[in-house]
Amino acid sequence: MELLAVCTTVADEIQAQRLADAAVDQGLAACVQAEAIRSTYVWSGTLHRDAEIRLVFKTTAAHYPALQRLLLGLHPYELPAIYALPVAAASPAYAAWVRESVARPLGPGAG
Repeated sequence: MELLAVCTTVADEIQAQRLADAAVDQGLAACVQAEAIRSTYVWSGTLHRDAEIRLVFKTTAAHYPALQRLLLGLHPYELPAIYALPVAAASPAYAAWVRESVARPLGPGAG
């Protein structure tokens, strides 16, 4: 089972926590890391420089489609960046923990 690091960004901590909680509660991510970043981009012809929160969801390739659907459904952005990076290597114990964590749904919205 291939491990993935799935990334997205949101505008604030409240949005970040909502996405992180939903993914972990539904058994679609073993862990979600959040960090403050600065983003520079062009949107609708205008240059923007914004503070954002980057989220990294630890999951498996098998869970990516459901995680992507969840994020798209809850994401506050009109066009969110949601992408997955393969984990080239991980310690066996950590990889096993991720696999076990996403193997069983935990929350009320799981399934």
